[in-house]
Amino acid sequence: MLSMKKKFLQLKTNKAFGPFMALLGILLLNLIVMPDFFRIEIKNGHLFGSIIDILNRAAPLVIVSLGMTLVIATEGIDISVGAVVAITGAISATLISDMPVTMALILSIMVGIICGIWNGALVAHIGIQPMIGTLILMTVGRGIAQLITNGQIITINNQAYSFIGTGYLLGLPFSIFIVLGVALILWILVRKTALGLFIESVGTNSLSSTYAGINSKKILFSVYVACGICAAIAGIIVCSNVKSADANNAGLWLELDAILATVIGGTSMRGGRFYIGGTIIGAFFIQSLTTTIYSLGVPPETILVVKSMVVILVSLSQSEKFKNDLRAMGKRRIASNEK
Repeated sequence: MLSMKKKFLQLKTNKAFGPFMALLGILLLNLIVMPDFFRIEIKNGHLFGSIIDILNRAAPLVIVSLGMTLVIATEGIDISVGAVVAITGAISATLISDMPVTMALILSIMVGIICGIWNGALVAHIGIQPMIGTLILMTVGRGIAQLITNGQIITINNQAYSFIGTGYLLGLPFSIFIVLGVALILWILVRKTALGLFIESVGTNSLSSTYAGINSKKILFSVYVACGICAAIAGIIVCSNVKSADANNAGLWLELDAILATVIGGTSMRGGRFYIGGTIIGAFFIQSLTTTIYSLGVPPETILVVKSMVVILVSLSQSEKFKNDLRAMGKRRIASNEK
């Protein structure tokens, strides 16, 4: 009994515990509102259900959030990821009719790499603050996407390309396997090599890391490139899912959800230690919350308000200072009652 209690206390101190409980609470709320929420059906060899839909729709957010996690771990931020999603979606939709799908995808990801190089150069080598450096591409990027599409919505009729966002593999949406692949690659890079330690070191104290022999500029540059790649992959999935490229709406406000998912997952905006698993849970929480709000019939004009209130509550539940203040307040109230 004591060992089980000890294990529970250890689990409770895990950074992923808070977001996991929040995600569980959202799912249980859906179960109360919709008794068949967890029901999964098999049609034509494919799995269908609310849970499958959440996993599928959360794929772009999870991938962008993973890249954002690396950036925030270095005490940076990338608010241009939504624009990069729009750019890469526009590029892939434009090229898909003139060349093989594989080549179009490679070129689209290369565009994401170029966007990451631009942000990385501004932040790491020129020394511009991350918020300002990425704000440039956030502002210009969506305009570039509109120039690529001539301000029109480009429709796509390529089945191989559409498979990325709408296809199924082993009964599950193919986008889920893309998420697993990206998460696995990042986990290997940051947990099985020294890269993760370098990122945390630079995020904790960049100057001390430099004195310790770590090339801080190279690490900073690398995480922005990685974030650009993740945004490019997400852009391809978004564009493939709707079979069109919409420069105005593709990836709109996605950077805000990615930042929220990262912070909810336990990564501090002050940099340092980061949690890939927590970020994934945080992204699924954001998507589950969005699905719940729509299913409850909340008016569209109040969705952002409701979402922000829930996120504030979850963030406060993870704040040690807030919890300590509540405990101190409770003790003072008990002491005053005893008198």
